[in-house]
Amino acid sequence: MCQAKLAGKRCYRFFDVEQGRFLRGKVATVQELRCALDRSQLVLHYQPKVNLCDGKVVGAEALIRWQHPRRGLLQPAAFLELIESHPLAVELGEWAIGAALLQRNCWKEVGLDIPVSVNIGAYQIQKPDFATRLQTILASHPDFKTGDLELELVETSALYELTRLAKVIDVCRGLGVNFAIDDFGTGYSSLAYLQHLPIGSLKIDRSFVGSMLEDSTSLPILAAVIKLAIDFRLSVIAEGVETPEQAALLLRLGCDLAQGYGIARPMPGHAIPNWAVAWQRRPIWQLDGPHNRHISPLP
Repeated sequence: MCQAKLAGKRCYRFFDVEQGRFLRGKVATVQELRCALDRSQLVLHYQPKVNLCDGKVVGAEALIRWQHPRRGLLQPAAFLELIESHPLAVELGEWAIGAALLQRNCWKEVGLDIPVSVNIGAYQIQKPDFATRLQTILASHPDFKTGDLELELVETSALYELTRLAKVIDVCRGLGVNFAIDDFGTGYSSLAYLQHLPIGSLKIDRSFVGSMLEDSTSLPILAAVIKLAIDFRLSVIAEGVETPEQAALLLRLGCDLAQGYGIARPMPGHAIPNWAVAWQRRPIWQLDGPHNRHISPLP
């Protein structure tokens, strides 16, 4: 009835029972998620990024989790989509940036000085005051220096108002924040992103990496994205690396940076320093000549 009134006089709207049930569930989840944020039930896990050539740890991506009191540890797919265009998405995004910077400082105190990456959505970065709010967050971390933080923007988020988005990114880069396009190649890929957006990195979606050894169509796409990144002088990192064979092929294609379960699963922040020490002590990545790169099996 409310929807029919909003649409004007002399019209009608059908009530969808399933849709109504979904909307009620969504409202309840959003309310519960807001309480979770207030009660510190949200946590960040971190997945390391490494250089396949020398094994050096080059960064870590922050991934949000919900430590639900009844359902246990929930993955982001269970709740993030429900707030994609909700004001709570901004609060959650800003909390994640602040928490990730605090964790980075903790790593630095124990001798691990690596940048941290945080995912941001379209709703958050399209806010007119995004850069101002980001500057406020950075100001609360006096040890922050250029390059400590990278914001990963999902490719489809860059579809709207490309010119304005480029200006926002440019302002944020002036604050010392780097940007990457995440899941490149899975949305409406456009060379305009590479031409106009002042980003520093491309991330290859795990779907291409996971199928590149079996699917004949994935490998050319993978090779093309890597070549694009090189031609545009961008760093490129492959997600979802699980096997030595995948890592070896990525090296041959010119992609030296990677993350994935074959390297490390996401883990609590306090576990990263010990993992990094153990990782760098084992000679996993080996090179056997410039034209025959290979990797010894992962343990």
